[in-house]
Amino acid sequence: MKNTILTLFALTPICIFSQVSDYTVTSYLEEGTKAPNTHYIGEAWLNSILRADDPSDYNITKATFKANSTLDWHKHSSAQVLIYVAGEGYYQERGKDPVILKAGDVIKCEKDIEHWHSSTKESDVTYLALYGGEHPTTWTEVLTQEYYDKVAEKLKK
Repeated sequence: MKNTILTLFALTPICIFSQVSDYTVTSYLEEGTKAPNTHYIGEAWLNSILRADDPSDYNITKATFKANSTLDWHKHSSAQVLIYVAGEGYYQERGKDPVILKAGDVIKCEKDIEHWHSSTKESDVTYLALYGGEHPTTWTEVLTQEYYDKVAEKLKK
């Protein structure tokens, strides 16, 4: 009995302190915060999952756009990878035709390539955006509702 009690006293601190760590844990399941209506039309929610600590690091942001919402034209100082996890969205690089991307699709936009992405007219979209830590976004041109509507009509056919 005495040995059992000594063993419990010896193991208890190990069990308690084994869960203490210096890790920072976030979740992409959280909705995030509603983004201010800057550089987009509609409604967007952003969850910064991982933030770069220096220029050599990368960011991971979960973005959810309600149906009929879009970002303005922009580019990044590093490549950007979009991983679509729910819904459908439009994506277009400058000088190329727009496409519809949906859950399961992954697309890479090279460094300094102007592009925009959004939800479709009928569907919310959620994606994970991975991009470099130094100057991640340069906004280049407003994407008008009229242009977005033309893309939606073209891709509907």
